[in-house]
Amino acid sequence: MARDNQTTDHRQNVLTSPQLRLVGSVDEAMYDEFRNQLSAAPGDGPLTIAITTLGGNPEIARAMAADVRLIAETGRTLYFLGKAAVYSAGATFMAGFPIDCRFMTEGTSLLLHERQITRTINLSGPLRSCTAQLKAALNEIEHSITIEEDGFRAIVDGSEVDFEELREKAPDNWYITCEEAAERGLIGGVI
Repeated sequence: MARDNQTTDHRQNVLTSPQLRLVGSVDEAMYDEFRNQLSAAPGDGPLTIAITTLGGNPEIARAMAADVRLIAETGRTLYFLGKAAVYSAGATFMAGFPIDCRFMTEGTSLLLHERQITRTINLSGPLRSCTAQLKAALNEIEHSITIEEDGFRAIVDGSEVDFEELREKAPDNWYITCEEAAERGLIGGVI
């Protein structure tokens, strides 16, 4: 029992003193800040990454999550700490952490939704080239859906939320309180 209390105390200390703090849009600037803070962080022991974001570029979030997974493969424990808002691309980043290493502070909200696209396609020229333009746009959309679904599976893997439920709720912007996220097993707890 004393060991469990020590582990809990240690984890609380780690979570309340994040080594990396990221705030703002998930974009190239955040990725640079992430890499800079990661380089300056201690090279061993648990590492906590706190983030507050209203979203951003899902591909940058996937790259950051890939960095987290690669570090974790070395045996290092990395914790995710969502603060205030973990929206959209922030949830994509969160998916790079195992559920038992995901935490949120009280009052934090999680937003899960579908990827968005805004595009105008102007068709002009020979009919065959018009067909190629449309096929290229369709291929991009289908590929993005595949990536989105892989991300949805990673977010819910091991939780009480199944892929189909997330897929059903995502088109309407599913906002989840930190308490519900903990109850449904999407995160390890609320601090």
